[in-house]
Amino acid sequence: MRTSTKTTLGNKAKSGIIGLSAILLATTAAPAFAQEVEGSGITISGNAALTSDYRFRGLSFSDGDIAVQGGIDVAHESGFYIGTWASSIEDSATFGHTELDIYGGWSGDVTDGLTLDVGLLYYIYPNGEGGAAGPSDYLEPYASVSTTLGPVELTTGIAYAWSQASLGDSDNVYIYTGISGGIPNTPISLNANIGINDGSLGNPVGVFGDDNYIDWTLGADWAITENLTASVAYTDTDAPSVNNFTDSAVVFTLGVSF
Repeated sequence: MRTSTKTTLGNKAKSGIIGLSAILLATTAAPAFAQEVEGSGITISGNAALTSDYRFRGLSFSDGDIAVQGGIDVAHESGFYIGTWASSIEDSATFGHTELDIYGGWSGDVTDGLTLDVGLLYYIYPNGEGGAAGPSDYLEPYASVSTTLGPVELTTGIAYAWSQASLGDSDNVYIYTGISGGIPNTPISLNANIGINDGSLGNPVGVFGDDNYIDWTLGADWAITENLTASVAYTDTDAPSVNNFTDSAVVFTLGVSF
């Protein structure tokens, strides 16, 4: 799944794929994190967020403006899950003003201390003009492994989108590594992520002969209440700087999980 900033990928409950990658955040608290359907082994959870800039793999999808985000996840005790997540984006003919992600997969321990997460994510832009402005929707399988080393959690993953019309009939791969950990005896946790985007999506500003760029993020989360979180993150890329697109930014997010 994905986080509200989608730095990871499917960082599931967009709190793990999606660097998986968004999902956390909103302006009011909810009474509980999740609801378990009694006797079914199924848990339903939701999330909402207000963020100062929707950044995905270092790029701004909201033109540096505020974005509203949210999602719902359904998980089974076997490890299988499905979910959906949406965000407002900068309006354009190709993408419209909304991104809708649908995903499903499996997450669980494959050995002591090692967690695997695999799935498929479908990026949908329902307000885009389709063929008139070019196709926009595409599919992207993903996989990641996570482990803990002392007080920190390490995650590394890959997302591969095969050749599709919306990707210019070429493929793309995104590889990333992230680290996170809480500060003892405080409600603060720190995180960092670095990734490389290579292929059809690896040239965000159209530089001739360029097909990859690196993005990185440094952030901190403050657990205000059990389900309300405030976050701040610095994000940047090595792509040529374009204001409110590839340039560095400090992103503030307020979100709720329920």
